[in-house]
Amino acid sequence: MACTISILIRGLSDELALVDVNEGRLKGETMDLQHGSLFVKMPKIVSRKDYQVTANSNLVIITAGVRQKKGETRLDLVQRNLAIFKLMISDIMTHSPNCKMIIVSNPVDILTYVTWKLSGIPQNRVIGSGCNLDTARFRYLIGQKLGIHAGSCQGWVLGEHGDSCVPVWSSVSVAGVPLRDLNAQLGTDQDPERWKDIHKEVVSSAYEIIRMKGYTSWAIGLSVADLAESLLRDLRRVHPVSTIVKGLYGIREEVALSVPCVLGADGITGLVQVKLTPEEEARLKKSAETLWGILRALEV
Repeated sequence: MACTISILIRGLSDELALVDVNEGRLKGETMDLQHGSLFVKMPKIVSRKDYQVTANSNLVIITAGVRQKKGETRLDLVQRNLAIFKLMISDIMTHSPNCKMIIVSNPVDILTYVTWKLSGIPQNRVIGSGCNLDTARFRYLIGQKLGIHAGSCQGWVLGEHGDSCVPVWSSVSVAGVPLRDLNAQLGTDQDPERWKDIHKEVVSSAYEIIRMKGYTSWAIGLSVADLAESLLRDLRRVHPVSTIVKGLYGIREEVALSVPCVLGADGITGLVQVKLTPEEEARLKKSAETLWGILRALEV
């Protein structure tokens, strides 16, 4: 519901439709939201157990999926989510064939590829939330270390969302000043200022939040609303989101990974090919190879 609340507060649309298999909870959440509709700029909130309520949607946000069981392999988790997505994507496309989609469910890069394949729509209309949140965490922690607001920090986290995401240290700057001009060892093992610890915290923070409260919610909800705003208001802002990257950075596999993308009314309207160091590019290629190994085993 964090995505829902974040979108409502921003007033991004005239109508919000919710779908969930848990009908009782869905009705309760919808009623609760409707009673607060006076306080937000979205007058119509509707819900149903089936996808007919979503007919003619401009933007569909998918957060559904099963959680990983203890000891379950990544491939097994993907297989279980694939079964759900096959039914879900078919229903979505029946009722909203011209929609754009944001995929939030994990593993997000694999499920972004799966959604693109199952839907049959152009790849620019299928957007994975990808490293948008990883990058936000990265910039926040850079700002904390320097004692300045995160909005004044630039820097990207690209590639696969999660443990193997790639921090692009060569892109980190503040007010246009590259930090590697001040510290040539920035982000390396030889760095006396230990900037590499920031990336470790980006990766571990989700696990830490889950350990303390059981799940992550607010940051990803705000992140998704940020993406939705760029799409629905045609802002053409650049976000690190998951899209098909075959041909970029020497990647030969047909996989989805996060790269800086321009988001507007037509979905992904352009890519920004950030200059990477050989090490950063190698890590991106390794992520692509790992994902392709999983995708080859799927029947999409």
